[in-house]
Amino acid sequence: MNMQRTLLASAVLASLSHAAYAADADEPVDPVVPKVVVTANPFRSAEGDQILTPAKVLQGDELRDKAGSSLGETLSQELGVSASAFGAGSSRPIIRGMEGPRVKMLENGMAVSDVSGLSNDHAVAAEGAVAHQIEILRGPAALLYGSGAIGGLVNVVNERIPTALEAKPTGQVEARYSTVDTGRNVSGTVDGAVGKIALHADGNWRDADDYKIPEHRVLGDPESVTGRLPHSDTRERNVGLGASYVDSWGYVGTSVSHLTNLYGIPSDEGSKIDQKQTRYDIEGMVKAPFAGFEQFKFKAGYTDYEHAELGEGDAPEVIFTNRSLETRWELTHRPLAGWHGTFGLQTENTHFSALSAEGGPDTVPATRSTSTAGFIVEEKDLGVLRLSAGARLESVKREPVTGMERSFDLKSGSVGALWPFLPGYGAGLTFSYAQRAPSTEELYSYGPHDATVTFDIGDAGFDTEKSRNVELSVQKSSGLVRWKANVYRNKVSDFIYGNITGNLLDEEGNAGDELRERIFQQGNATIRGAEAELTVNEAGAGWSGRVFADTSRGKLDGNGSLPLQPADRIGASVGYRMDALRAGLSLVHARGQDRLASFEDTPTPGYNQLNANLSYTQKMGELDLTWFLLAKNLLNEDIRVSTSVLKDISPLPGRNFVFGVRAKF
Repeated sequence: MNMQRTLLASAVLASLSHAAYAADADEPVDPVVPKVVVTANPFRSAEGDQILTPAKVLQGDELRDKAGSSLGETLSQELGVSASAFGAGSSRPIIRGMEGPRVKMLENGMAVSDVSGLSNDHAVAAEGAVAHQIEILRGPAALLYGSGAIGGLVNVVNERIPTALEAKPTGQVEARYSTVDTGRNVSGTVDGAVGKIALHADGNWRDADDYKIPEHRVLGDPESVTGRLPHSDTRERNVGLGASYVDSWGYVGTSVSHLTNLYGIPSDEGSKIDQKQTRYDIEGMVKAPFAGFEQFKFKAGYTDYEHAELGEGDAPEVIFTNRSLETRWELTHRPLAGWHGTFGLQTENTHFSALSAEGGPDTVPATRSTSTAGFIVEEKDLGVLRLSAGARLESVKREPVTGMERSFDLKSGSVGALWPFLPGYGAGLTFSYAQRAPSTEELYSYGPHDATVTFDIGDAGFDTEKSRNVELSVQKSSGLVRWKANVYRNKVSDFIYGNITGNLLDEEGNAGDELRERIFQQGNATIRGAEAELTVNEAGAGWSGRVFADTSRGKLDGNGSLPLQPADRIGASVGYRMDALRAGLSLVHARGQDRLASFEDTPTPGYNQLNANLSYTQKMGELDLTWFLLAKNLLNEDIRVSTSVLKDISPLPGRNFVFGVRAKF
């Protein structure tokens, strides 16, 4: 069966490549496609140049069409990306079967510093509704941001600290209404300048009730609830302000933001999470600070995060807090012996805890973590080859109040080569080695986690997690028809995962009937996968199209599959763009997923998700006014995703129509 699946993936990649080659035979003049700069890449390269650091950037109309109530929902149909789908309020991106602390979440290149990596019920504290663009990045550049980003990173770019002076105020305001949850959402951004002071403001307001589901709530149970999914409502508020001084030498600025998010957890218990975060950032950049260097960049961010898990009567049961101070210094040097790159230092100091609000056992004791890292990423063009390499050395220390202190010295590196074998075509090979320190909850958990209905038990003796990854990529990055394909293999030693043993415990950890015992364990794992995507006339006027396929296999050596593995998918879309009119239709088919971990019970059925969009833009004085209609899950299918802990009791929303208007100025 594995051989058949491998052959199927190979056949998909080969057929896409053949189709692109045939189409190029009589291809018209190469259309002009605007360059989309990847800000999280040290060389600020365009998206299409990222063969050594595979990237996807969502911005503009595409971002607005795909925007959902969570970051996971927004990115869930990108190549190699799925979502944890823990209700409407919390859904985190999963990249190539990797989730939690192995996928780094950034905001403007700095850690979001929430606790979403700890558990799937915790929402990412970064808002996509006010983002200028969202970047997905893997490869050597990820080493700039953390050794633990084995799966990759997601960077939400909202430009709260402006870097340019606007000649006049610019921005946009959007309002939308969704039928599936009577959802109301208003968001907006505005940028301006007074002299050499650049100013920015943004905000988002979202209210949504429990959403409608197509069939019964519990998979295979005709006696279960129909209509709306209980405890799937969300209430979110977010505001950000920033200012900077901009001159010919560079800029220096600061920003502050505040987020509140109250959302339901559609588990049997029906918990709620009351999330709050205040964030302060400072950033500066100096051009040509001294001979031999192109720029110096400094960033510092302080985050004060808290969320309470609410039980019956909205009484707090567990309170999670995380206070984090992060700094980054980066120097980009001019080419030296043909090498061009960035090096720097990063520090992080966090205080994290998950304490009982009822006087019971604490889920995770108060723990101070410190890390200091040095990193370097370089590239060199040899003509026939382009080389890319990166390295990171990091020291991590965890100091819980219980006294079981641990220290980890981490070494990570990556090297890759790109061969442009024909104009517009390239093949790349990348090798990487990364080490990840066990997180605080993996080391020190010993207490109830009511939102996931588990009693979590960590192990303070865990070893460092070590990943060895090899990836082969090919792409065509010019012309009307473009395509890319990746195959990869990731071997992870001492992989940490939560094993649900089948034992039931009470709130004190004794035998009971309330909570499932979840013990963090280590084992060796292997993740293999393939991805392919072909686009036609991606950004030009007239008709456009896209087809894609991705597959991933994660196994624990000698112990079955990794838990919560993504399903194989294939998708296609067609679009039309002419003057003020834009329309599109997309279909994603996911196969049933029966590759289960030893403690998982039920396979996930396949599904078809059909979405559509229609918009019209008109000029009203200085405004570009866009009226839009989005249709999601038009077939009203009962969609359950294999990457969700709640897949058996919480399907995705049913048929949903989103009406809205957006004004740009």
